[in-house]
Order: sequence, then C-alpha cells, then structure tokens
Amino acid sequence: MAVLVALAPAFVPATAQAQYRQPPQPIAQILDQPATPLVQLSPDRQQLLLLERPALPPISEVGAFEYRLAGLRFDPKTSGPTRGQSYTGLSLQSVSGGAARKIQASIPAGSSIENVSWSADGQKIAFTVTSGDAITLWIADVATAQAKPLTSQRLTAILGNPCSWVSTASLACTFVPAARGTAPAMTVTPEGPIVQEALTGRSDRAATYQDLLKSPFDETIFEHYGTSQLALVSLDGTVKTLGAPGLRTDVSASPDGRYLLVSTLSRPFSYTVPLSYFPTRTEVWSMDGAVVKSIVARPLIERVPWGGNGALAGIRNVQWRRDVDATLAWVEALDGGDSDSKADKRDRMALLEAPFTGTPKTLLETSWRAGAITWGTAGLAIARETEGKTRKTRAWIIDPSGAKAPRLLWERSSEDRYADPGDFLTTRDARGQTVLLTTPDQKVAFLTGLGAGPEGDRPFVDRFNLATAAKTRVFQSVAPYFEQPIGMLDANGTVALTRRESKADAPNYFVRDFVRKIAPRAVTQFTDPAPVFAGVTSQLITYMRPDGVKLSATIYLPAGYDKAKDGPLPFFLWAYPLEFRSREAASQVVGSPYRFVRPSGASHLFMLTQGYGVMDNPTMPIVGVDGKEPNDTYVEQLTASAKAAVDTIVAMGVADRDRIGVGGHSYGAFMTANLLAHTRLFRAGVAESGAYNRTLTPFGFQGEERTYWDAPELYNAMSPFTYASKIKDPILLVHGMADNNTGTYPIQSERMFAALKGNGATTRYVQLPGESHGYRARESVGQALAEMAAWLDQYVKPKKRTTM
Repeated sequence: MAVLVALAPAFVPATAQAQYRQPPQPIAQILDQPATPLVQLSPDRQQLLLLERPALPPISEVGAFEYRLAGLRFDPKTSGPTRGQSYTGLSLQSVSGGAARKIQASIPAGSSIENVSWSADGQKIAFTVTSGDAITLWIADVATAQAKPLTSQRLTAILGNPCSWVSTASLACTFVPAARGTAPAMTVTPEGPIVQEALTGRSDRAATYQDLLKSPFDETIFEHYGTSQLALVSLDGTVKTLGAPGLRTDVSASPDGRYLLVSTLSRPFSYTVPLSYFPTRTEVWSMDGAVVKSIVARPLIERVPWGGNGALAGIRNVQWRRDVDATLAWVEALDGGDSDSKADKRDRMALLEAPFTGTPKTLLETSWRAGAITWGTAGLAIARETEGKTRKTRAWIIDPSGAKAPRLLWERSSEDRYADPGDFLTTRDARGQTVLLTTPDQKVAFLTGLGAGPEGDRPFVDRFNLATAAKTRVFQSVAPYFEQPIGMLDANGTVALTRRESKADAPNYFVRDFVRKIAPRAVTQFTDPAPVFAGVTSQLITYMRPDGVKLSATIYLPAGYDKAKDGPLPFFLWAYPLEFRSREAASQVVGSPYRFVRPSGASHLFMLTQGYGVMDNPTMPIVGVDGKEPNDTYVEQLTASAKAAVDTIVAMGVADRDRIGVGGHSYGAFMTANLLAHTRLFRAGVAESGAYNRTLTPFGFQGEERTYWDAPELYNAMSPFTYASKIKDPILLVHGMADNNTGTYPIQSERMFAALKGNGATTRYVQLPGESHGYRARESVGQALAEMAAWLDQYVKPKKRTTM
C-alpha cells in the first residue's frame, strides 16, 4: 500500500472568522454525491416508492434565518420546519419487477418534496412541496405516475405534520389562517424585566432544554406563526374549514373516517419547558368541526417527569384504536406519574367507544409503565410495559373485548440483545391502519429482529403461535449477507420483502420466498455510492477487559493495506459509552461482519482514505453491579475499556501504539476528553458536540438519575472540565453554534476551550455557524472533516511524539 498524504501545516493561533475549508480528496468528491434513495412499501404491497434524496444542503440554506421558539425551529417565510427530511423526486418501482417509473410533477425549481404518505388503497400518494415562501399540497396518481397540486392555499407545518389521510378521498390539513396578517414587530425598548418564580416549594426539575421562549415578544411570535386553520381537503381540491384557528399540534382521523382527534395548545406558555408541556386540550371533533367530546384538558407542566419510570400525571398518549371504527385508547398514571412512590399498579390502559358518552373501560393495569399497543382484532392485541431503572420489559397478549384474561408472553431484560424475541410484524389494513399481521385464520403472528449473537447480528423471521407462544423460525440471514426483513408481501407470511447487503454489495431490496426457498429476486438496483471504499477491509473482533467483560469492535483497514509490507498503521478509535445493569449484557457482541459500510456526513470512516486504520465502535460499557450505579466507577471502566482496545489492535500488528488517536460525538466527545484527562493512551483527540462540565446538566444526564446535589463528587469526577489541567495531548473541539440537543449547548465547548487554553493545553475550537447537534451543510461537513484530517495528520501520524 502506498499512501501519500501531505502533513497539514501547523495550526495558526485562533482567529475570529475563517473561510470554509475543503477536506482532502477523495472525501470532497464523495460528499457531493446524492444519497441513496429511501424506500416506502405501498399499503397493497405492490409498489415501492423511491424517495430521491439530495446531496448535502448549502450553508445558505442551513444558516438561513429561523425562529427558535418553544423547542421548535421554523422558517417564517414558509411556515414550516427548517431541519426536516426532504426529497428531490419520487419514483415507483413495481415489486413484480420492471423499470422504475418517475412520478412526473411540475415542481418549481429549487423546491423540495416532504411529508410523503400513501392513501389506504395504495392508489394515491400525498406530499407537500416547499418553495421559497409556501408549502402546498400535491397528489400523485399511482396508475399514471402523474402528480399535481391539489390546492394553492398555503399549509403550515410548524407544529406538526400538515396533512394526514382521513379516507381515500380526503385529507385533514392545517393551513395558514386567511386573517393571519403580518408578523408583530419587535419593540426595541423593553417594557419591563423578565420575571420567573418558584413559589410552591415543589422540586420542579427539568432538563436543560434549548430554544425556549424568553420574552413576551417570543410568545407573540410563537402564537402568530403556530396558529393554523384546520380543514378537510377533497381530492377534487375542495377545501372545507373546520372550527376556528388554533395552535393545533396533532390531528388524526378515526379509522372509519367519521371523527377527528384534535390536540390544541393554549396559554399560559412557559420559559422553562418546550411546547410539549404547554397546556393541551385533546378533543374529538365531528367532520363538521363541532366538539363531540373533550377527553383531557392538561394544564401547564413545569414539573417534568423524572427518571426512567417517570410519567405525566393523568391521561396521556390519547390515540385511536387502529382495528375498530372509532374507539379511543389512552394511558393514565395511577401513581400520579411519580416513579418514587410505592404503587402496586402504575398505569392503566383505557378504552372509550363512540359516541364517547359512556364510562371508559379499563383494558389493562400495569405494574410498570405502560408502553405501546399493537392492535390486531376485536379479541387480540399486544401490550407492553417497561421498568426503566431495572431495564426490564414485558409483553402481553390481551383481549380488548374482555372475554379472556391478559396472558404474559415474556418478561426480559431490555439490555439482553441475544435473548430479544424481536418485534411483531405489522401490516396496513383496508383502511390504511397499521395493525398486527396475522395469518387469515388469526392463529399465527410474526416476529422479526436483529438476531444478535456471538457471531454478530443475523436478522430473522419467526412464526409465532398465538395460542401456545411456540415459535418456528422461517428465515435467518446467513453469511456472507446481512439481510433484514422489511415486510410480508402475502397474507400467509410466506413471501417477504427484504433488504440485503454484504461487504461488497450495496443494500438492495429483494423478494424472498420462505416456502419455495429459491434464490431471492432483486427489486432495486442501487449502486455503490463510494467505489473508492471497495478495497477497504473490515473485521468484527472481540476481546476482554480485565474485569471479565467481553468487548467488541469493527476494525477497518485502508484499501491496499498489506500488514507484512506496510507494518503498523496510525489508528483512529471512535466510540460512544453505554450504561448497563449486568456484565452479561455489556459483554454481548454489537454489529455484523457483513454490512456494506460507506461513510456519509462527517463520518470518521473517511479517515480510511488518508492512511489511517479505524477502530469503529469499540464497546465502552459502564456497568453497575453489586448494588452500585454504573457511573460510580465511570472513569475506571472507561479507561480499562480503552486500554483493552489499544492493546488488542497493537497485538494484531495493525496499529502503532505511539500513533493512535481517539474521537467521538456527543457523549463520545465527553468520553474523548475524559480519556485524554486520565490516560496517555492516545496521541490526540477529536471531540464533536460534547458536554464537558456535568454541573451544567445538574438534574441528570444519559442514564444518570441522581442530581448534582445528590452526588456532587460524582459530577465533578466525571467532568473532564475538572481535569483540564491534566490534558497533555492535543484535543480538537468542534461544535455547532446552534446545538439544541439537551445538555450539549455550545457553552460546554466554549468553557472547555477556555479551561484548556488557560492551562496551556494544545487545543483548537471550531464553531460551525447554523449547525445543530449533527452537521448538515456541505460547507460545515467539509470543514469538520478537513479539521479532523489535519489534526490527526499533525498530531497522530508523525512517528515522533511531541513532548509536552
């Protein structure tokens, strides 16, 4: 292998503003390629909808003005979100084969497609088109592959999905109110101070949320742009308004199309929590806009549910039961939502049938927190409950009619990947509702999962006898492929759509017959988006930590590398710690040796093109055993895992012990700074979008439920900020200037950089304008990768270690 990479010049002292840099080739070329299309299976299971994705957006789009209010980010010009998934085109691919058909739509240049959804019969596709100043509703006809705008009226998508199907003939949509008018102007001179109070004596704890309301003007702007007019839109373009304008957050039709479930926000708003905790009214409306039944009027909540078992007090998660005409289902806390209180039963699942005048019927009371329900038939549903602190989960077969008592299917550790029975497959019924997939006689359901085991993930499908709970495996992925079931294509569950890939083969969709057991038939023909990676080799490895915990990682080596000829490489470890309650679960292998891996975005795997080996996702388990919390020995376990990883790749002969770097994103950045503070295992580190001072997240972080005041020594010991003076190896800090992830606001990196600089460390702090927790703009992604490559080239690749 011959890798010629010029070392970057030494970094100059920090400057206030720099020009965007391009990463070295071939990284820049790969970044400019469009992403592989996403795929949706039609409700009738006859068509695949290919959603064509653009390349990375420009900084002019990502950095454009947006309002950041009440936990939302939106564009006042379009009345839509600024950071959603968008598409450039749509195509239809028949499952039976043949060429894909491009959906013809005269969309204005520069517009994007969003909010794509199938009608229940699979004959129409609704989507929105976002142009420079509006979001409009379009409809595509599947038979002709032609699309047209349904109405020119402007939609608003600020508080949620702007349209949802009511029936095959109409949709419920939220429009910009005709009388909205111009936006309020900001008053330059303050009218008075901003005052917040806490007078109840309660412990009203909340996470460190971002993008909150901060002033009366913010409240006015939020209400101005968030208010929408609900209406029904027929496929002939007729628009029928329903009710008065309001702050509508959720609108969904009953399966029979006779009612709407509508949630509406109201004042008073809050400056300490996002809109999901604002006062919310949930009602059943008729299709004329009349309120049929008020289900719950929830007040403002500033005492946020805390811990793994916390929940909102009262009624929550109101939704339609999917398998019947018009029945509501919800969960209600029996313990006030307080996970610390003693209670035999914590939640109850309730039902209320149309016309909603009767007494709600108890479906199931749970000892743990109630989870999702998969509806099947009048006498069949699957219910779940979880216990967050102990990482336990249960699944039940229940009879919604009440004729049979609930029957426990399993109780297991949610951490135990090897014993995971999988999830029940669902399908779309004739009304487009997602329901449990069963055979026509309703005796058999289907389970699918990753099939984790000591050899890695091997996805599977099991037939599940609903009477006996006996399972029969009908499919499992075999080497050299990673093949994942997507959905069944027939009523008996004998033919499935799968997504198959291997180390050398790009992921594509196949039709697989479980009975005939013939070779699967390819439906799509997606190609390799980055052929330069075709020569990269990978290996899933396992190794041991001194305390007996088994660790795993994937080793990647550059194309053309020959260990005998080229010797040990400079290496880059990229990881993210996770917490566990048992050594057995922490020791389980993660990943598959048969994945088709191609980097995208600001991926560390791009460093393979620059002469580095990469140790990807070396597991860094933080285990709590013998009555201890995982984080009680965080630093000790983290450093032991890192040393085991380094020792392993050095013993393999592929890594040079003196030329190893470490990096991570978010909690992985926190890990990176801690490893540099407590070890000298690494020549340098790259830390992206991290939190380094845990006292700035005083009410908990990750899985840690103790507050700073409960365990101040722990918070200080885990904070690399505390040990900034001990970091002797270079560290690169990268952070989005608009990071709104809970706990990783930019001040974390600002203060860490100041601490490092003030203690004489070698460090560089790169702020990316307009970027959130992950980086989206082409310029930002290029900058992050250019910084990463240059930092490693200067401080890791040279054979002589810089003494400090």
